[in-house]
Amino acid sequence: MTARTEQYRPSRSDLAGMWMFLVAGAIIALWAVAGSVLRIIEVLPNHDVQVPAEFAGTVAEAPIGPDGASVPVALDRATITAETLPALSLASLVIEQVVAAATVVVVVACLVMLSWSVMRGRVFSRRNTTLVTIAGFTGLLGYAAVPFFANMAANGAFARISEHTFDNVVMSVDLAPLMLLGFIAALAAVVFSIGDRMRRDTEGLV
Repeated sequence: MTARTEQYRPSRSDLAGMWMFLVAGAIIALWAVAGSVLRIIEVLPNHDVQVPAEFAGTVAEAPIGPDGASVPVALDRATITAETLPALSLASLVIEQVVAAATVVVVVACLVMLSWSVMRGRVFSRRNTTLVTIAGFTGLLGYAAVPFFANMAANGAFARISEHTFDNVVMSVDLAPLMLLGFIAALAAVVFSIGDRMRRDTEGLV
């Protein structure tokens, strides 16, 4: 005779916590989509577009000296306003927001479906392994893609404001968090894959 392994039964406190997680996930997804839509509506008229920008080796004056005297400071980040943006830069801003919202929605949706599966007593399965893998690597790609498109938009704003006389091309992604996120995503996928394999191996035990 064979016997199936008994499914995990969450406690009431576990269920309450997961329900809170589901509600929080829905709120986060809606907030991300709403924020992206509002930003797209803001920039699409392509008039006095405010763009967050990173600076490299740029010195600016700040009134932080005695009696408000100007003191040279190294400018790292600022918001610049361009009367209009090149078409490619405007498209990059829109793509940035679409990618950001899509990343949040996909990650939240996968984690919500994972939590729902756990609430029903199934922790390890091929479906859950797939959900964890999709969530992890979607977050990884989104983390790299969003600043990429944001930098493209900022560089277009620099070019338009300075009439191509200010060279401040910055195309950077913070590698340390990116590598950490990739490691966590891979580790989670491996753990769920091993857990699912162990579950299937034990289901046929006498």
